[in-house]
Amino acid sequence: MVEIDKSLHGKDFLEMAFDYCIKCSTCKYGYKSYEKICPSGEKYLFESYWPSGRIRIIRGLLRRELDWNDELIDPIFACTTCAACVDACQAPHADHIVEMIEALRELAVKHIGPAKNQEFLVSRCKENCNPYGEPNSDNEELKKKYNLPDKAEWVYFIGCTSNYRQQSIRDTTLRFLKKVGIDFTLIDEHCCTSPMIRTGQLGIVKDYMNYNIAQIKNTGASKVITSCAGCYRTFMKDFEKFGVHYEFEVFHTLELVKQLLDKGKIEFKSEYNKTVTYHDPCHLGRHMGVYELPREIYKQIPGLKLVEMRRNRNFAWCCGAGGGVKIGYPEWSVEISKERLEEVKETSATIISSTCPFCHRNLSDANNDYNYDFEILDLMEIIDKLEIEVK
Repeated sequence: MVEIDKSLHGKDFLEMAFDYCIKCSTCKYGYKSYEKICPSGEKYLFESYWPSGRIRIIRGLLRRELDWNDELIDPIFACTTCAACVDACQAPHADHIVEMIEALRELAVKHIGPAKNQEFLVSRCKENCNPYGEPNSDNEELKKKYNLPDKAEWVYFIGCTSNYRQQSIRDTTLRFLKKVGIDFTLIDEHCCTSPMIRTGQLGIVKDYMNYNIAQIKNTGASKVITSCAGCYRTFMKDFEKFGVHYEFEVFHTLELVKQLLDKGKIEFKSEYNKTVTYHDPCHLGRHMGVYELPREIYKQIPGLKLVEMRRNRNFAWCCGAGGGVKIGYPEWSVEISKERLEEVKETSATIISSTCPFCHRNLSDANNDYNYDFEILDLMEIIDKLEIEVK
């Protein structure tokens, strides 16, 4: 009898890996869409790089029919965890595929380590509290610049990518919150831990989660807002998974914008006469089910013409930045974005807009590297160009 290793969360994973996946190929070509949906499988064209293949790897490891070795690193880590397979799969384990991959990565880190360079996500955080290795910003200078209090109803959790790379998203969000009269402040943030969770490197995750909660509590805030889809997903789903609880509400910036519009507290007064296509971030779309909310905001901007790419909403092609792929497989990451830009060429759009700093960064990298001529803008960057009447 084969001895079974239950270290991947025990019986539930055994049942999923052994019984549910029948390699039907729905995770390769979509359910009803018949489009290619998996960046990893399309890149490597080998079963181990498709979701069904990764489940077979889990099965082999659990039954100890497969030994840990370095040849497993790419099949395990070369995946953006975009959840297109979750949306497509019709089997009972569908909702747990990303969880299974992340649990597999956690075990892989212990046995063979992460993919190349992914260890920097942890070492840089240990030194500077952010995965980019930039000197930690306690956000005190921003608090002074925007005359923010120590105590407030809201905390704007900026997120590492907006704070250290896509700073225009941070700055336009700060200006918007001040303009519309939100009572908010900033904290000395540590990384939300999404990059570590996605790559199976969990050593500092709970400590960082608890630190951020303590910082938010110190402000007396009852609401937290973030302009990062990754931070939003982590607060909304991963904190609970790690047994870390909080009492405040969490919002993505677009949820606040929509609330203010619906309540008649703000109105866009100037026109934005450009054609825009919206790229659905994986962490906001397939991971959190937010599809129509951003589109409803774009449609309320006078003069803006919103056009859709062929693959949109739950069928959207990933930008390529997630799951540790941006740092572990940087050239391929940009190749994934290139395919998205080719799809934009089929529309009349001159502007690609999204609501995630990771998408903004990777789409911009592809736009520059492959000499496209699109403008990449976050929704908050577009709103910052508008005249807003506050009522």
